[in-house]
Amino acid sequence: MTTQPTTAAPLTRPDLADRIHGGWLGRIAGNMLGKPVEQGEVWTRDRIDRYLRRAGALPLTGYLPEPADPADRAVLRPEWRSCVRGRIHGSCRDDDVDYAILGLDLLETHGFGFSTEQVGDLWLLRLPYLQTFTAERAAYRNLVDGLGPPLTATHHNPYQEWIGALIRADIHGWTCPGDPVRAAGLARRDAVLSHTGNGVYGAMFAAALIAAAFTAPTVRDALDSGLGVIPAGSRLARTVRRVAALHESGLSWAGTLATVSEETAGLGWIHTVPNAAVLTAGLLYGDDDFTRTITLTVRGGLDTDSNGATAGSVAGVRTGAAAVPVQWTEPLQDTVRSAVSGFDGVRISALAQRTLRLAAAGP
Repeated sequence: MTTQPTTAAPLTRPDLADRIHGGWLGRIAGNMLGKPVEQGEVWTRDRIDRYLRRAGALPLTGYLPEPADPADRAVLRPEWRSCVRGRIHGSCRDDDVDYAILGLDLLETHGFGFSTEQVGDLWLLRLPYLQTFTAERAAYRNLVDGLGPPLTATHHNPYQEWIGALIRADIHGWTCPGDPVRAAGLARRDAVLSHTGNGVYGAMFAAALIAAAFTAPTVRDALDSGLGVIPAGSRLARTVRRVAALHESGLSWAGTLATVSEETAGLGWIHTVPNAAVLTAGLLYGDDDFTRTITLTVRGGLDTDSNGATAGSVAGVRTGAAAVPVQWTEPLQDTVRSAVSGFDGVRISALAQRTLRLAAAGP
C-alpha cells in the first residue's frame, strides 16, 4: 500500500480545476441523494430498495423519486420535499456541506499551518450551535465551557468514534491533490478537536483517499492510499480491507454488505467503521462510474447523506465536473444553502475556484 504521493507528474491547472469542481459537485449531489433517507435504524438497505421498487426507480439513476407509499412519506427526513426529483432548486442546507465550506474558510483564514485551537475558534465564530450534532456538539459545548483540545474531544463526549470528523475531511483532500500523507495530516489536526481513535482515523482515511483520487490509476489504488495513512491494526483498516477482499473474491455488492454488517453489528448507524464499509463497497462496486458509485453507496443505508457525500466527492474528483451527468448537476443550480455565517447562497463554482487557489499554491 502506498503512502507517498501517487505520481510525480503534476496535474495541469485546467484538469485540477475540473476535478476540484467535480469533488464539490459530487459531495453536494451525493448528500442530496441520501438526505431523505438519513436514518439508519428506519431506512435499512431492504427498505430503501423497496421504496425504489414501488416508485419504479430501480436501477436508481438520479435523485430519489417522490415516495409512492404514504408509510414511506411519513418517515422520510422532513427536508425530503426539497431533495427529490422535480423539487430540487439548489442544494439543501446540511452539515455534510457546511463542514466543507467551514474547512475552506479555515484554510483561507489560517493557511495550511492552522492549529486545532483555530478550528475551534472558527466554529464558535461561524457555525451555529444548533447546526452541530453528536461529537461536534459535544466539542462545541466544551469550547464554550472554556476547555481546549484534546479535552474538547473527550469530556462528556460518547460520540468520539462516530462519523463527524470523516465528513469534515474533503477540503484537506481537495487541497492536497496527489499527496495523501499531507492531506491526512491536515485532517488529523482538524479531527482531534472532537474525535479520538477510529473517529480520527476515519478523517485521515477520507482525506488521503480523496487526495489520492486525483492521480491514482484506479479507485482501489486510492483506497489503498487511504489505508496507508492509518494504523493497519485499527478496526477501521481491518473493515476496509475486509470489504476489498470480499469484492475481490467476486461476492456481490449485497452479499458483501450483508457479511460486513453482521461483523460490525452493535456499533450503531453513525459510527465511522460500518459507514466506511458502505462507502468502500460503493466505491469498489461503482467501479469509477459516478452514478453507480453514489447510488450504490446511498442504497447501502446507515448514514446515507454522509456516505453519499463522501462517495460523490471521490467519484467527482475521479470524473471531473465536465463529465458528471447532468441529472445530478442541473438541479443544483450552482447554488449552496449553508448555515456557515457569510456563505449562504454561495455559488458551487465559486467554492471550487477558491479551493483551486489553495491547491495550486501548494504547501
